[in-house]
Amino acid sequence: MEDMMPLKTPAELAADHGWTKVLAFGAHPDDLDFGAAATVAGLTRAGVEVTYVVMTDGDAGGFETENQHTMTERRHREQREAAAHLGVRDVEYLGERDGYLEPNHAVQSKVVEAMRRHRPDAVFTMSPERDWSRLQRSHPDHLAAGEAVVRASYPAVENPFAYPELAARGLEAFHLKWLVVYCHPADRSNLAVDVTGFEQDKLAALRFHASQHPDVQRMEGFVLDGMEQLHRDWVSAHGPEAGAADATRRFVETFQLVSVNDASTISGF
Repeated sequence: MEDMMPLKTPAELAADHGWTKVLAFGAHPDDLDFGAAATVAGLTRAGVEVTYVVMTDGDAGGFETENQHTMTERRHREQREAAAHLGVRDVEYLGERDGYLEPNHAVQSKVVEAMRRHRPDAVFTMSPERDWSRLQRSHPDHLAAGEAVVRASYPAVENPFAYPELAARGLEAFHLKWLVVYCHPADRSNLAVDVTGFEQDKLAALRFHASQHPDVQRMEGFVLDGMEQLHRDWVSAHGPEAGAADATRRFVETFQLVSVNDASTISGF
């Protein structure tokens, strides 16, 4: 693993980095809730404004017989309800076709548009790197979403000559400070967030995505066990002083935190 930061609650994470506004991208409805819902719940509870941007309509997902139009409507509704439970201010949809997402300029310009319109302190994104240990994390749409957001984060969002039609609409370039990457290979983790107390919010958000869960009970057990195991791994690697190591069940979400612009950054724009 990369150098790990001390275990933080979502509120402590936001305070340490000065986050008041977060923009969170996912390839499909439910991706953000699987990857970061407990952290998001903690951030909104701490007063951070969080907006979701879902890049595809999720029209190729689900385990029930529905046409693509009704599935799109259903998945939009499921995501809005899940986000509302977490305290997410708004959900935006880029309308790309499920299974066909590519990190091309048409998609990238939509991502830059959203970033410049919201001007967040931090952007949550899926990883553009394939995770061979659990291939399901690396759905082609996930990789494409991650690549599009990373490309948009640097250099496009801060380059005043990129997508000049956006500047013509008053959406000026700005320097993004942080990327928070989820659905990433485990050896890229350098941030563990103590989400104990928000684990039930994550499960509640996932339950709203009923079209995607043929076995809700098994899904919930998998999610809870995974977050608990991440905490055990943290304490094992860093010692009891790194996080509570008592009999109480504790839960963690992990990320790859990337500084895009900080005091050491040299940029031409």
